[in-house]
Order: sequence, then C-alpha cells, then structure tokens
Amino acid sequence: MSDERFVQWDGHQTWCRVVGDREAQKPPLVMLHGGPGVPHDYLESLAVVADTGRAVVFYDQLGCGRSDRLPDAPAEFWTPDLFKRELVELTSALGIDRHHVYGQSWGGMLAMEHALERPAGLASIIVADSPASIPLWLEETAKLRADLPDDVQEVLDRHEAAGTTEDAEYIGACMTFYERHLCRIPFPEELMRSFGALMQDNTVYSAMWGPSEFTCSGSLHDWDITDRLGEIDVPTLIISGRYDEATPAVVEPVHKGIPRSEWLLCEDSSHSPHVEEHDKVVRTVTEFLERVDGA
Repeated sequence: MSDERFVQWDGHQTWCRVVGDREAQKPPLVMLHGGPGVPHDYLESLAVVADTGRAVVFYDQLGCGRSDRLPDAPAEFWTPDLFKRELVELTSALGIDRHHVYGQSWGGMLAMEHALERPAGLASIIVADSPASIPLWLEETAKLRADLPDDVQEVLDRHEAAGTTEDAEYIGACMTFYERHLCRIPFPEELMRSFGALMQDNTVYSAMWGPSEFTCSGSLHDWDITDRLGEIDVPTLIISGRYDEATPAVVEPVHKGIPRSEWLLCEDSSHSPHVEEHDKVVRTVTEFLERVDGA
C-alpha cells in the first residue's frame, strides 16, 4: 500500500509518499534524507519497515526531487530552520501525531534539531551516519582524504584551486573517496538515482554544503550542536559504519552527548549501512521502535 501526495505550506509544495497502513496502531516512521538536497530514493530499501505494521513516510525536502525546486532562491534562504518548519508542516498535513524520525547524514542532523524543539508527539529519533559538529567532521574527513592515493589528491587539489569542481576529472576523483567512505558495495540503483538527481540540480547542496563531501564551504560550515545534545530527551538510536565518512570519532560525541542513546556501529559499512548491512539495520531499527512503543 502506497499513497503519494503534495503538501502545501508557505507557498511551497513538498512531495511525500506513505508506505503501509496510515491507520495502523503503531506510530509512523518519518524518513529524513541527507544531502542537503539529495532526494529520498537512496533510502527506499527501508520501506520494508512497513511490513512490521507501521507506516513509513518518505518525502523529498524542498529544493530537490519531486518537491518544489527554487534554483533562484538566495543562498541564505536554505537554513536548518526552513527544513525544521517543513517537517512540522508535513506531519501536521498528514495528520500525524505520535511519530518516530529516521534521519540519515544531513537528515540525522535535522532529526537532532527537530528533537531539540521538543515537538509534541515525537516518540524517538534514529540518527544514522551524522555528526553533531561539522568542524569535527571536517577534521576527520581531512584525515580520510589524506589516505587517498597521491594522484587522486592531486586531482582534487588542482580542481579545487581552479574552481573547476564540476569537471568530470574532479568528479571521478571524488568517486574514489565515495567508494571507500560512502558505499563500499556496488552502488544500488536507488542510490544512483539520488546521485543523478543531485548532478542535475545541486542548488541546496551547494548553498548549504559545497562542491563535495569533504569540502564544506556552505552555510553549514560552522554548524555545531554538541553542547546541546544533553537537551534531547527522547529515546535515540545511533547508526554508523566503521568506514563511514562520519567516522567513529565523529559519532562518539553524539552517543556520549545524548542521554541513554544506543549506538550500532556496523563493522562492514561506510556511510550507507542501511544498504551495506541492510538486514542488520532493519532488525535493529525494528526492535528499537518496538521497545519504544512498548515502554
């Protein structure tokens, strides 16, 4: 069972798809994709959570995928507050009260921001492959980049210095990094779809992040909520991979900072444990949600 629709808010429209029974007794799981600006497709394998008797809500955040594109919006338009408002508007329009949130990468950052607002009805958050501090992320990513082959680093450095980061040679060099730290198995079709959409329209990604995963020149450059993590008062499951670009050193402060949080470190995964170790992630997520619902 699947239901697609557009949600209207603040003069914008956000596309969403509800998988499973919206009338189920179990609170739905709302999926927050990463990027920012990388549409939801790469998370579609987690739709199987709906088989456990709860609806799973996918949506494309404003500026990407099937939602409104705003290529002429100024860079300062794209803020975490914008996407927090969008999430609240979405759940309200769908008539969702009690709910869980699964956020991957940037989506996990958004999930933590959402939890800090203490919205009514938020039952738990799942934070997958996400930092609480972009400065720390950048420190760790610099170490991962330094481990790349010398010729790959030379290509990256040369194109970044020349401002030619859309060149095919630069993108190819980035793929070396991505194959180590984004997804270590052959990229599944849904991940390629998300990548393709980003290549066609990187408005949000460029404004908030930058030219590549290890170079943050956008508005999130100084984002850091480490000192606020103790304010998150809902059950929290943290997921990451041993080879993740969100390295264990990046994720550990999230785990330590959020009271009573749980952490699944997937030993054979990078930034995509939900596909690299799919069954383990689905089982852990399902058991976590059932425990929270039964508490």
